[in-house]
Amino acid sequence: MKKSYVSLFIVAFLMATTIKAQTKTSISKSEVLKRVQENNTSLKIFEQNYEEARADYKQTNAVFLPNITASHTGIVTTNPLMAFGSKLNQEILTQADFNPDLLNNPKRTQNFATKIEVQQPLVNLDGIYQRKAAKTKMEAINLQTQRTQEYLLLEVEKAYMQLQLAHKGISVLEKALKAAEANQQMAENSFKQGYLQRADVLAVEVRVTEVKNQLQAAKSNVLNASNYLSFLMNEEQNNIYEPSDSLQVNLTNQLVDITISENRSDIKAMELASEAYQKMHKADKMDFLPRLNAFGSYELYDDKIFNADASGYVVGAQLTWDIFKGSKRYGKAQKSKAQYEKSRLEYEQYKSKSQLELNNTKRLLTDAEEQLKLTELALQQSEEALRIRKNRFKEGLEKTSDLLTAETQYAQKQLEYYQTVYQYNYTKAYLDFLTKE
Repeated sequence: MKKSYVSLFIVAFLMATTIKAQTKTSISKSEVLKRVQENNTSLKIFEQNYEEARADYKQTNAVFLPNITASHTGIVTTNPLMAFGSKLNQEILTQADFNPDLLNNPKRTQNFATKIEVQQPLVNLDGIYQRKAAKTKMEAINLQTQRTQEYLLLEVEKAYMQLQLAHKGISVLEKALKAAEANQQMAENSFKQGYLQRADVLAVEVRVTEVKNQLQAAKSNVLNASNYLSFLMNEEQNNIYEPSDSLQVNLTNQLVDITISENRSDIKAMELASEAYQKMHKADKMDFLPRLNAFGSYELYDDKIFNADASGYVVGAQLTWDIFKGSKRYGKAQKSKAQYEKSRLEYEQYKSKSQLELNNTKRLLTDAEEQLKLTELALQQSEEALRIRKNRFKEGLEKTSDLLTAETQYAQKQLEYYQTVYQYNYTKAYLDFLTKE
C-alpha cells in the first residue's frame, strides 16, 4: 500500500510540475503571423533551397570568366630528354651540352618552374544554355519559397481558428457544466423532498460526468492547438495560448468572378521549371557543336627554388569538336527532351487540378454559408426550448429526462454553430489562398 501511495504522489507531482511549466499567454493572429514569418523552420529550409540554386547559377559564370591557375614545380632528373629540355628552359645550354655522351647520359639535373596559366572560354553554346537553365531554376525556386510562405500563412489561419474554436468549446461546456451541477443540486433537493426518484438523480449525475469528460477533451484540444502554433513559430511548446481575437463570421459576396491566376507563384514556378528543362534540352543539343577557347601561360625557370633567371610565355586558341562519343550525347539529349515534355504535361495537369480545387472550394463555401444559417436558427430554437423546460421543471411540470435532453441539445447546437463558423472561415481563407497572384 505504501508503494502505491508513493507512486500516486509521484504522478501527482509530475502532473503539477507540467501544468505549472505551461503558462497561459494571450496572443493575436497578427503576432502569430509575424513570428511564423521570422522563425518558421520550413520557410528557412526553402530559403536555403533558393540559396543553393543561386549558388548553382553563380557557378555558370565560368562560361564567361577566365580560369587562372598558378603552380611551382620542382624536379630532379637524369632522363636525357627532360634534362636537355630543363637546361633549355633555364637558358643555360652551352656548346658542350651537345656532346653525344652528355646528351645520352646526362648528369643529375634540377629544374624549378613557376607557371601562371589562363584559360578563357570564347564560344561554348551549351554552357550558355546551361546558364540560362540555372537562372530559370533559381527564379522558380524563389517563387516556390513565396508559395510556401503563403501556405504557412494559411496554416496559421487554420491553427489560430482551431485555437479559437477550442476555447469556444471550453466556454460552452463550462456553462453547460454549471447548469448541469445546478440541476443536480435541484434534483437532489427534490429527491430529499420525495418529488423525484433515485433514477432521476442518477441520470442528472451521469449528465454532469458526461459534460466533465467533454470539457476535459476541449482542454486537450486547446493544448493541441497551442502546441501546433508553437511548432509553426518554432518556439518551445510550453505555452497555453488564448486568442485575443474572437471567432467571428467573415461573410463574402464575391464568388462568381473569382478565377485562378496563371501568375500565382506556384503555377508560375511550374511554368519556369518547364522552361528550365527546355533550356537544358537545348544545351544538350548544343553539345554537338564545337567549342572555341583561348589559353595563355607565363613560365619562369631556374635550377634553384623560387628563382627565375629564365622566362617565357605561350598564347593560343583552340577549337575542339567532339565528333562522336559513342551514343552518350544522343541518349542525354533524348532524356532531357523527355524531361521537358514531362514537365510541360505536369504544368498543364497542375493548372487543371488547381481549377478543380477552386470549383470545389466555391461550392463548399456556398454550402457552408447555408449550413451557417441553419445552425444559427437551430441554436436559437434549442435555447428557447431549454428556457421553457427549465421553467416548467422548477414548477414540477417537466420530466428530468426532458430537461437533460434540452440541455444536451443546446450545448450541441452551440458547438455545431461554432464548428460551422470555423469551417466557413477556413474555407474562405483557403479560397483566398487559391486565388492569390
